[in-house]
Amino acid sequence: MTTDFYESDLRKDLRTAVDSICADYPDEYWRTLDRDRLYPEKFVEALTATGCLGALVPEEYGGLGLGMGDASVILEQINANGANAGPVHAQLYTMGALLRHGNDDQKKKYLPGIASGDIRLQAFAITEPTAGTDTTNISTSAVRDGDSYIINGQKVFISRVQHSDLMLLLARTTPKNEVSKKSDGLSVFLLDLRELEGITARPIRTMVNHETNEVFFDNVRVPAECLVGEEGKGFKHVLDGMNAERILVAAECIGDGRWFIERTRKYVGERVVFGRPIGANQGVQFPIARAHVNIEAANLMRWRASDLFDANLPCGTEANMAKLLASEASWEAANVALQFHGGYGMTEEYHIERKFRETRLYQIAPISTNLILSYVGQHVLEMPRSF
Repeated sequence: MTTDFYESDLRKDLRTAVDSICADYPDEYWRTLDRDRLYPEKFVEALTATGCLGALVPEEYGGLGLGMGDASVILEQINANGANAGPVHAQLYTMGALLRHGNDDQKKKYLPGIASGDIRLQAFAITEPTAGTDTTNISTSAVRDGDSYIINGQKVFISRVQHSDLMLLLARTTPKNEVSKKSDGLSVFLLDLRELEGITARPIRTMVNHETNEVFFDNVRVPAECLVGEEGKGFKHVLDGMNAERILVAAECIGDGRWFIERTRKYVGERVVFGRPIGANQGVQFPIARAHVNIEAANLMRWRASDLFDANLPCGTEANMAKLLASEASWEAANVALQFHGGYGMTEEYHIERKFRETRLYQIAPISTNLILSYVGQHVLEMPRSF
């Protein structure tokens, strides 16, 4: 059930298109992929063919030229069908740094291929083992050498490297002890993984099937034209993309939440114990109803953030709050689903446990709940800095 006020004809059409594709890739498809840790190649190909993954690329570069709210519907609806938008979501937003800060040559070279899906930009390499969410403390370096940069370092929890042609990389171009502000001296590079040597990806097996890796850079020489935007200003460049990412992830969580609630609503109406459906008990009804209420409340913040983003207005606060509210609401719905499916919820057959694991990720990624609360406390409520 969706909020009608925000349902334009375009968004209804997008939902219908996604529903049609997802119908060909039912629960069993995703269960098999999860079990074998495989990438949903066929699903991605089908979705790519619709042009949906180029939703945010302007029409002049071959994309659909849609707004953030429209694009968010695509990912929401994937998850609302019980599928997993994680393997494809980066194709929508990772190109944001290129779109907003790249030069004309870079845009003309890459954006049409990204829009069509002929070029996959799914890898966004920021996080490092010793820095974590302290992005300004990263140590991967890019040293200028004539017409090239030499990159050395290590990234961790980088998804979909094996299914990306390009990688967006944040590296330090000026040593930290030589900058007056710790967020200075970082630069963004767009790397063509098909042409470079010295990059090694090592898979990390995690509780969700997101093709996660640690990535090593060993004297990787990249052309200077790989630099996106201004050298030393890369931290600001990636912040733009983070707002988009958080809005889109919020939409995915809302889709998850709706899937959990719908599955649970049906199950408790059919599951008979002690002579009547367990859904007739208020002790069962109330938690499901509350989870639904919280999903709808988070959804409103998602639309608020999307509207601000599309109007080119500051939306960092709203994007962060949308992600926090939606991820917590989807997790609440997941717990409700597991609780009232009982032992069946723990089995692979009912698919609850898979989605349970998938939606839990968003409590810690792409930004942790506590970091969002810290942001609100310090930058919105203007309380003293804690770090």
